[in-house]
Amino acid sequence: MARWGGQAHPAMQVPGPSLREAASMYGTAVAVFLVILVAALQGSTPPESPFPYHIPLDPEGTLELSWNVSYVQETVHFQLLVRELKAGVLFGMSDRGELENADLAVLWTDGDSAYFGDAWSDQKGQIHLDSQQDYQLLRAQRTPEGLSLLFKRPFGTCDPKDYFIEDGTVHLVYGILEEPVRSLEAINTSGLQTGLQRVQLLKPNISVPALPADLQTMEIRAPDILVPGQETTYWCYITELPEGFSRHHIVMYEPIVTAGNEALVHHMEVFQCAAEFESFPAFSGPCDSKMKPERLNYCRHVLAAWALGAKAFYYPEEAGLAFGGPGSSRFLRLEVHYHNPLMITGRRDSSGIRLYYTATLRRFDAGIMELGLVYTPVMAIPPQEPAFVLTGYCTDKCTQLALPPSGIHIFASQLHTHLTGRKVVTVLARGGREREVVNRDDHYSPHFQEIRMLKKVVSVLPGDVLITSCTYNTEDRKLATVGGFGILEEMCVNYLHYYPQTQLELCKSAVDPGFLQKYFHLVNRFDSEQVCTCPQATVPEQFASVPWNSFNRQVLRALYGFAPISMHCNKSSAVRFQGEWNLQPLPEITSKLEEPAPHCPPGRGQSPVGPTVVSIGGGKG
Repeated sequence: MARWGGQAHPAMQVPGPSLREAASMYGTAVAVFLVILVAALQGSTPPESPFPYHIPLDPEGTLELSWNVSYVQETVHFQLLVRELKAGVLFGMSDRGELENADLAVLWTDGDSAYFGDAWSDQKGQIHLDSQQDYQLLRAQRTPEGLSLLFKRPFGTCDPKDYFIEDGTVHLVYGILEEPVRSLEAINTSGLQTGLQRVQLLKPNISVPALPADLQTMEIRAPDILVPGQETTYWCYITELPEGFSRHHIVMYEPIVTAGNEALVHHMEVFQCAAEFESFPAFSGPCDSKMKPERLNYCRHVLAAWALGAKAFYYPEEAGLAFGGPGSSRFLRLEVHYHNPLMITGRRDSSGIRLYYTATLRRFDAGIMELGLVYTPVMAIPPQEPAFVLTGYCTDKCTQLALPPSGIHIFASQLHTHLTGRKVVTVLARGGREREVVNRDDHYSPHFQEIRMLKKVVSVLPGDVLITSCTYNTEDRKLATVGGFGILEEMCVNYLHYYPQTQLELCKSAVDPGFLQKYFHLVNRFDSEQVCTCPQATVPEQFASVPWNSFNRQVLRALYGFAPISMHCNKSSAVRFQGEWNLQPLPEITSKLEEPAPHCPPGRGQSPVGPTVVSIGGGKG
């Protein structure tokens, strides 16, 4: 029996008769041999193929993935390091991180021979060899750390069994084969050690900007608080800049998460308070506490925003986020969102954000703007919905009033929903026509919310419309999911990072509340069950009493598609720009962009018709 773990150079041979057996086993014409000799050298990465991106796939670190991206060839090169390899490994991609209906590359052994093949799993988790082999093994090599597999795959293959690699989140899946198997079809993922890791495979080809020589750091952290033993907590903490702190530019920031609390800290923000108040009272406690001073509501100017899965954030070399100096408040508010579904008690936390800043001011002040939906229960998703869409608008009326004549330039974006979010997209429209996508994630996960640099800077002019749509899945819920701050409620937000900074900090919408009440009255009239439309009932209570038949679902969907909206065209002080913002008509869009479609690689080479037979032996083969 061939084993790959523990021994220095286990014999992996290719016996002659297995060709006929393999052809019969997989129903393919012939298996293609790739004989790879034992690597006597250290197994370093070839200089012509560097791998700038690295992640551990599993919590134990036995699988480590590195990759690079060629946009010219529309190909991803993967390097998978397998430590303590047993009888094989599965690696691939799926829609939401499940091992069923997954697109897989598999290395396995039958006890005598080793094989590598492009495969797929069905809805029961059964593995099948793909008739079109698009994962191409380039090298298998023994290294001091383990077995290194180098293989590649095009973004799109036009194979219905293959995953289309696109911008946004990719759910990588893996499985460990503990024992040899007689055939690939003998593998069922349900019996394996499996897992998933979320990544953005198609990283933008943007280099990290140079940092200034006079770089300084400042940590804004929670003061060793006791995390409440409840599911959702927003913790607010007021701190202040040193006396006489002059105007600086933030050029980078990164999260500081207390060790052991990585699963509790959902997202964090640092706000600067309004300059019109000379002082703000000290406070450290839940943001919804009755003891929270009213003045803290005027600390809304975003300096930094981090959410689960994000790494360090860099500003472009021509822009920085200004803080400190005349006309700027010395007071800052840190807000930490704790998600504690297990109701853990006794846990202390000092998480926060580390700011990197310079006194050498850059050409432009940068800003952060919120797009999407207002945090209000009037926007809701019925239960048992596989793909319900809610849309928020930043209207032409708001951009015309609030943006400078030369417009603004968006260089990064952070998408945000809570647990039922599955897809988020923001589109720019001009003159009634959708022009370009600002950011899109068709495989969005609320557990992987990083700030992403855009591949191309998007310019927004006065009179443009920004449309943010979120798709939700509530198939596992029995009641309507309403908009709000709680993790079991929903949000639909795109945090835009842009320059030059304007006074516009929040450009969001929600359906007009009066029209929603008309909906509840209509439901009440057409249903034998009474829907509570009494004035003292809250909107969540009204939604909770709706009998969710097909009529009520379709009417709500239609209401959100035509009813007037209430616009929040707000400054950082939470004050709206002057004008009438209620009962606003939906922007009229006459031409929409096409949905992205898989692109078949030009001039595909002849792919093997069967698995590659791999030999890693000590002098044989």
